[in-house]
Amino acid sequence: MTEFANMKGEKGAVKASKEKNAAAAAPERIDSRRGVKDVMETVMRAVFVVCGLVAVGFVLVISAYLIISGIPAIREVGLWDFLSGTTWEPANKTEPSFGILPMILTSIYGTAGAIVIGVPIGFLMAVFLSKVANRKAAAVIREVVDLLAGIPSVVYGLVGMMVLVPGIRELFGLPAGDSLLAAIIVLAIMILPSIISVSETALNAVPREYEEASLALGATELETYFRVSAPAAKSGIAAAVVLGVGRAIGEAMAILMVAGNVANMPSLLSSVKFLTTAIAGEMGYAGDLHRQALFSIGLVLFLFIMLINAALNMFLKHDKEGN
Repeated sequence: MTEFANMKGEKGAVKASKEKNAAAAAPERIDSRRGVKDVMETVMRAVFVVCGLVAVGFVLVISAYLIISGIPAIREVGLWDFLSGTTWEPANKTEPSFGILPMILTSIYGTAGAIVIGVPIGFLMAVFLSKVANRKAAAVIREVVDLLAGIPSVVYGLVGMMVLVPGIRELFGLPAGDSLLAAIIVLAIMILPSIISVSETALNAVPREYEEASLALGATELETYFRVSAPAAKSGIAAAVVLGVGRAIGEAMAILMVAGNVANMPSLLSSVKFLTTAIAGEMGYAGDLHRQALFSIGLVLFLFIMLINAALNMFLKHDKEGN
């Protein structure tokens, strides 16, 4: 019995010693884990900062390159003559002209027309997917929208050139169907995926309690969707519109195939040239002042995008202050 008691006492002492050692080692393990987490957090913060600096660096480099490459042509031609001139004939060796007003107006009209057509359709489709459609139908339509977003620009241009341009020519009895109207329709289709996806995400983020309160007060479902859900999601919808504008004003290949690529003053049924198509279509053979003028057009496009972003930021800031 005495030996058994001694053995039991020794086991108890060993167990107590192990527990004591484990308790002493626990803070060390915790400190070690905290040290690893701190190191990982520091590394990830550094990675995020580097990524942000790289993004800012790209913007600054592009801006500087456009300014350095585009300013000489503007200085030689003259800012007013460059922006307000109505004739674009850079290849004329006797008297070249570098007026881009027709292209500026064409880009503005084409983008505005695409927004007028694409935004209502895209917004209504987003409301349908977010609030009305059942899960199976919504899933199928989302797949179609994603597929539409993945189609290359040249395919849109090819379909427009083979189907839309001949249709406009036959419908209006024109010698050629390459026109601003064809470009607007193609652009409106191309911006739909961005508007639908972003608007649907914004509508899905609206708290369900808002809609339930509206329905409880006697509003119909349609009234709730358009008077409660849509205003609550207007910041996201505005972002969708800006993305659509950016896609429309920056598109080149598809427009090059359906617009006719002639620098006329814009008319709905006439051949026109956009700012982007001038760069894409002429950069390959341009030289000297002509090439510099194309960089100046790129600078004008860049300023357009900056103005659009500034307008969005002002709208969102005003919206937050109003709320």
